[in-house]
Amino acid sequence: MIEVLIALFLVSVGILVLITLQPAAIRLSGKSDYLGRASGILAAQLQAMEAKIINPNNTLPAGGSSTVYASGQGAAKQGDVEFTVNTTVTNLAANPPTYRVNVHVTWPGNATGVRESMIVVQQQSFKQ
Repeated sequence: MIEVLIALFLVSVGILVLITLQPAAIRLSGKSDYLGRASGILAAQLQAMEAKIINPNNTLPAGGSSTVYASGQGAAKQGDVEFTVNTTVTNLAANPPTYRVNVHVTWPGNATGVRESMIVVQQQSFKQ
């Protein structure tokens, strides 16, 4: 009988420990979702800027700030998260034309966000 009570006590303590860990798990799950979405938006923005810069016939894209929604739509849908994308393009060299593209993606409640940069050189072979 004492063994059963001790086993019951240990099981109840284990369940209580798991219950206290649940809020942290939910918070980390939400953070990883935001980080994953922001990383996807960041990669897409870098790729788009590279495609514009690499062709000498294109005009140099201006940097700036834009809003992207998690749904990928042009307008916010119900439950959408708004990501702010800040892009800067810096001229590094004239011959060959070389640019640094910096992209910084943030979302509400996280001013740090994710950021990345890329160096792009215009290529004559991409001229259309």
